Amino acid sequence: MASSSDLENPNASSALPYSYTPLPDGEQTAEPAVVLHPKKAVAILVCAFLSVGFLVALIGNSGPLLPKNLNTNVAPSTVATPAKTTPLSRGVDKGVSEKAFRPKLGADNSFPWSSNMLDWQRTGFHFQPEKNWMNDPNGPVFYKGWYHLFYQYHPDAPVWGKIVWGHAVSKDLINWRHLPIAMETDEWYDEQGVWTGSATILPDGQLVVLYTGSTNESVQVQNLAYPADPNDPLLINWVKYPGNPVLVPPPGIDDKDFRDPTTAWKTPEGKWRITIGSKINKTGISLVYDTVDFKTFELLDGVLHAVPGTGMWECVDFYPISKQAENGLDTSVDGPGVKHIVKASMDDDRHDYYAIGTYDAYKGKWTPDNPTLDVGIGLRYDYGIYYASKTFYDQNKNRRVLWSWIKETDTEASDISKGWASLMGVPRTILLDKKTKSNIIQWPVEEITALRTDATVFKKLVLEAGALVPLNLPAASQLDIVAEFELDEATVQRLNGADVAYDCAQNGGAATRGALGPFGLSVLAHDGLVEHTPVYFYVAKAVDGSLKTFFCADQSRSSTATDVDKSIYGNIVPVLKGEKLSMRILVDHSIVESFAQEGRTCITSRVYPTKAIYNNARMFLFNNATAATVTASVNVWQMKSADI
Repeated sequence: MASSSDLENPNASSALPYSYTPLPDGEQTAEPAVVLHPKKAVAILVCAFLSVGFLVALIGNSGPLLPKNLNTNVAPSTVATPAKTTPLSRGVDKGVSEKAFRPKLGADNSFPWSSNMLDWQRTGFHFQPEKNWMNDPNGPVFYKGWYHLFYQYHPDAPVWGKIVWGHAVSKDLINWRHLPIAMETDEWYDEQGVWTGSATILPDGQLVVLYTGSTNESVQVQNLAYPADPNDPLLINWVKYPGNPVLVPPPGIDDKDFRDPTTAWKTPEGKWRITIGSKINKTGISLVYDTVDFKTFELLDGVLHAVPGTGMWECVDFYPISKQAENGLDTSVDGPGVKHIVKASMDDDRHDYYAIGTYDAYKGKWTPDNPTLDVGIGLRYDYGIYYASKTFYDQNKNRRVLWSWIKETDTEASDISKGWASLMGVPRTILLDKKTKSNIIQWPVEEITALRTDATVFKKLVLEAGALVPLNLPAASQLDIVAEFELDEATVQRLNGADVAYDCAQNGGAATRGALGPFGLSVLAHDGLVEHTPVYFYVAKAVDGSLKTFFCADQSRSSTATDVDKSIYGNIVPVLKGEKLSMRILVDHSIVESFAQEGRTCITSRVYPTKAIYNNARMFLFNNATAATVTASVNVWQMKSADI
């Protein structure tokens, strides 16, 4: 989590790299200027011009025109303009969620991408295969000194197809070594796909895996696999149990609605227990099975949990979380100091929801603490692009680690051109928020800080209402950013409240100016601000004087391309009395991961700029509020690329 050391670095510059002036109330005609040395007297004029450009970019229907002499350093397109096509559906007919990004009806999918633009999109420190398609993380585990990540992989093309298990290993969750495919579609019970599964370490150290296979008739069944050589720390070769499948859809469950077994945990009777996602009509459910040998299973009466109206539950996860300790727990841990998380990936809306509750191990039932925040209708891991997530208990560092698939939101044609599709989010640790007790805290694993280099520090910058401050950085495509913001308390107290609801997406994103927001950072921005991605807070004051804080990421002007997603994401973030507003942002080319209030609310964005790339990527501080002054402190680290 963020600490005081994250906002202090005596070796980095603390000087404001530019003077600035507030945004004017009315539009002015000014040509945006390029970056100048911070000590030049004309810097004040530069920021004034940039501020006007930023306001136009936020409020106008299109970004400001670039000045004629502005060199973008982006090679002209070498790709012919493609014909408009209707994107194919992938996966649904086989019984899984949609695996192709489908732009909004009427979207123009014929943007002429150049190889230069597409090459920039590949990330520096997020896990991805060397080429082709990837989706769900599978069976993450720490085994004999190595972190293992298996994943849904199509080895023949950068689109979803006949899925096998890709495999990679790491010593630190950051640098990865690709290994041969772990499991192929070589049996009748997984002929149509070796789908999502989980790993369980037994008390004697043995490792077993349960996974969903799609049969030669597209029936979803559960299968058992185990290492061919348990002494091999790299787990190169795997054996599928000759008696597979070990589970088939029970009566009343559709053949294509029975998938994704969890890691097993111990019951009070000494058996092993798993849960599997399904649905009955529109009610999402989690079936419960007990076993002693992972070969024969007993279906328990009822379900672990069910929520009407939520549809098919995929990639269900179930794990304990400590009410007091600042460490993770093995999946079998239970007791008075423990709460339990149920998480499900919702096939209907492609989001991952979780809830905190109480588990009755004798009845095999789980009850949410707050029924209004139940699975599928309440809290989400992430309010952006984040799906099919999976946790594992890392006994190496006594923590629970979260992985997730981050899909592409460009066109299939672009993915084919660049030769790859999808990423994994940076692995996150999970803890119960000991202050609110009503949500979890997610934070990038500590190992990611080993990639930090070349810190730049900006201390206590005072941003008047309407201000824009360009931050002078060596580069802006691979960054780790930690920022704190303080609203002028006198202004907050003086303002009258209003009975007005706020919604990041529905209220126009960063273009909507209120008395107390938006303010934050604009990343992957172009000098002319024709492209930029604001990540920001918006504070709303109610009639009774109470404050609600929203954390948002606005992709609406992230790219001039016409064939990519430009959604605005966000949600409310709890802010307790006396807390400063804080955010951390990981920028890694085409992915931006944002964390508010030390990880209470998280947003993952996929962005595909055409101009704000390579040396033309910039970053800005902004305060687009109409009344409040904001004081900001920002630490920015350049990030080295991982070995992947």
